[in-house]
Amino acid sequence: MAKTTRCSSLPFLLIVAPVIFQLLAVTSAIGINYGTLGKLQPPQQVVDFIRTKTNFDSVKIYDANPNILRPLAGSKINVTIMVPNGLIPAMVNVANARQWVAANVLPFHQQIKFKYLCVGNEILASNDNNLISNLVPAMQSLHKALKASGLEYIKVTTPHAYNISLNHNAPSESRLREDVKDFFTKILEFHRQAKSPFMFNPYPFFTMDPNNVNYAIFGPANAVTDTNTKHTYNNLFDAMMDAMYSAMNALGYGDVDMAIGETGWPTACDAPWCSPQNAAQYNHNIIKRANVIGTPLMPNRHVDIFIFALFKEDGKPGPTCERNWGIFKPDFTPVYDVGVLKGGRSSRSSPSPWSSPSPRSSPSPRSSPSHNGKWCVAKQEATDKQLQANIDWVCSQGIDCNPISLDGVCFDNNNMKSRASYVMNAYYQSNKGTDDACNFSGTGMVTTSNPSTSTCNIPTEDTPSTSGKWCMAKEEATDEQLQANIDWVCSQGYDCHPISPGGICFDNNNMKTRSTFVMNAYYKSKGYTEDACDFKGSGIVTTTNPSTSTCTITAGNAQSKSGKWCMAKEEATDEQLQANIDWVCSQGIDCNPISPGGMCFDNNNMKSRSSYVMNAYYESKGYTEDACDFKGSGIVTTTNPSTSTCSLDPVHQLHE
Repeated sequence: MAKTTRCSSLPFLLIVAPVIFQLLAVTSAIGINYGTLGKLQPPQQVVDFIRTKTNFDSVKIYDANPNILRPLAGSKINVTIMVPNGLIPAMVNVANARQWVAANVLPFHQQIKFKYLCVGNEILASNDNNLISNLVPAMQSLHKALKASGLEYIKVTTPHAYNISLNHNAPSESRLREDVKDFFTKILEFHRQAKSPFMFNPYPFFTMDPNNVNYAIFGPANAVTDTNTKHTYNNLFDAMMDAMYSAMNALGYGDVDMAIGETGWPTACDAPWCSPQNAAQYNHNIIKRANVIGTPLMPNRHVDIFIFALFKEDGKPGPTCERNWGIFKPDFTPVYDVGVLKGGRSSRSSPSPWSSPSPRSSPSPRSSPSHNGKWCVAKQEATDKQLQANIDWVCSQGIDCNPISLDGVCFDNNNMKSRASYVMNAYYQSNKGTDDACNFSGTGMVTTSNPSTSTCNIPTEDTPSTSGKWCMAKEEATDEQLQANIDWVCSQGYDCHPISPGGICFDNNNMKTRSTFVMNAYYKSKGYTEDACDFKGSGIVTTTNPSTSTCTITAGNAQSKSGKWCMAKEEATDEQLQANIDWVCSQGIDCNPISPGGMCFDNNNMKSRSSYVMNAYYESKGYTEDACDFKGSGIVTTTNPSTSTCSLDPVHQLHE
């Protein structure tokens, strides 16, 4: 998610999002930025709303969050994802880039129409020389990684603030600043070679003359003439677009495509020109430009445009403006009518059908007796519609749903009850087996009869390992064979984050360990059959545990226990702990459990939330003391800091 602020910027300091979206060439469609900093509906409901109620055919998310990507699968919506800033130096290594692609793109590429992969966010504005110097090499490596996986159609780009151009008085005279010319020459050369667009974010809101607001919002205003070209401009947006084109053209790159990652208008701020009326006026005219930009210097140029933003995000810090860019409220009712609802309906006068809560009230887990030998299953009388709603909701909560995906060990296309029981039970077990956690609006029930089938094992919390077998890479297998195994397994929907850069099983010098991890995950999901470990002769079944000191490769449900946890110190300030949360989440650690609605979210307990993610990072680094330092705000303990609602397991369950 974006952490930059827009409203505190000085004029010309425009803030950009990390993505651009493809617009259809025939119909007048436009993309939308989907931020998540607020009390929003679950991703499944958001995607359903975009797909069925709006004309948006492209969406951008600010990471590669699988909980958002899963609902987008099969939606026919173009999707753009982002590599976090912190991973840019690691992405310079092509092997690392391939692992990131394997973990974040390959599991979804057959069902999602990926359009762009953005590398970082506002890198030049970060003033971080390590990020700036590694940006282009990282883009090159990711481009190679996508090509190697047969995904070259996904275009690599990176966003830039509009203040990279200098002269805005006459569009034809605009030039890139002298101090960044070399940097952008390399960027533009990459785009030319990769056939990807140069991304920037024109916000007239930040560059306008307060005495001429109409010129910025496409209202009736005095036209402005460029004295060099004699071209007349009736609005500021067109002038800004031509200014960027002139700056690129002056460097010899006028042929490189352009894309607009963000543009929009806030409905509230500390100035009188922030209003729903002005926002509607601006965005309505931007939408009209969805296919052909139609500026004086680019009369027929196609430019992808993405409106900022889908929702008002009440979780954003900073001034009022920060929280008021959204076209819709979190309950899906429009802030103003800009013509993006299907059928042209504003729906302002009646509650949106999408504003209903999740399929059931989220259970409030509480302490309960041991639940060994108990399962949560779907009731016989539950309808398929109810059970599908249960599946959608549970999968949106971070529960691993790969086993019930197509080709998963618990997928049975003719048995909705079996699939629903699997995920309902997974949620029930993860919440300590409380009765509430199996309610599901009356469609679930607790049973002592094992609902497992011959092909689908539905475990209780403490089901012991029964296989004692692992699938591992053969000694003689080549790196090329093993990388092919990784790519294939990841493309089948398996969670490959543990072997991507920063993951507990990532070792840049040990391809065998990484491939063994995913090959074993596939082997387990197929019920430990010999064929599932063949991998064209490069895999072998063993009874010797191939785990390493940092990477646990489990047989069945076995897991190691360290008996140690990392938690926040009592004296640590909320500011320190929030910084810890922000940093850990940027490293690829799953932070959904501490998000609103998550099992470990407690709005009044910063220490509990930060302890959860600090411990997750500590675990991922093999329980080293340094991994729990956090600039002196963390401490290792042998006393379990879990609460009745938030379990900090000594070892995270790796998705299988």
